[in-house]
Amino acid sequence: MSKAKDAIKILFGSVYCFLHLLILLVHKNKSLIIKDVAYWQEIRNYNMKPIFGFINLLMTYKEFRNVFYFRIGSLKYLLRWYCPQRQNLTVAAGTIGEKFYVHLGYGTVIGAKSIGKNCMVYQGVTVGSLHGSPTILDNVTLFSGAIIIGNITIGNNVKIGANATVYKDVPDNTTVFPPESKSVKLPTSRVSHT
Repeated sequence: MSKAKDAIKILFGSVYCFLHLLILLVHKNKSLIIKDVAYWQEIRNYNMKPIFGFINLLMTYKEFRNVFYFRIGSLKYLLRWYCPQRQNLTVAAGTIGEKFYVHLGYGTVIGAKSIGKNCMVYQGVTVGSLHGSPTILDNVTLFSGAIIIGNITIGNNVKIGANATVYKDVPDNTTVFPPESKSVKLPTSRVSHT
């Protein structure tokens, strides 16, 4: 994006997201949110000062709004009616560590006891169920369609592969793959078309 377009976007965003900025500047989770901003900018290849990056992310990514609204708690009700979050993304956890990133977030439900730092979540992920909420430690990536259910612990430095279903504890430094898909050749039957 050109510098002129960036400047216009930031200027407009500063007015549009003025209440967001005020809340950021005085909120107890300010440093946590700024770390989220830095992480999102790093992943998205932006290089803006934190406040400008914050405005840019709010204006560009509804998923970032979901994370920000989670961080500010009940104050989100003042903001999300005019600056909506992604509707089919639910972020609910006891705590979420710094540098939490949601890529796209379509059809994603996160209901964990806690999530550590440096966690990345892709679209279509389900975390938690009626059978309990997991604890997710640091440096975890949950790829598209992953399902993590039950009162389990996902260790540090873990990757849960696309469409994998996890219902048991996962130790540190592990990658979980879904079962291998199998091709089955079915017998053919000849059907006469008359």
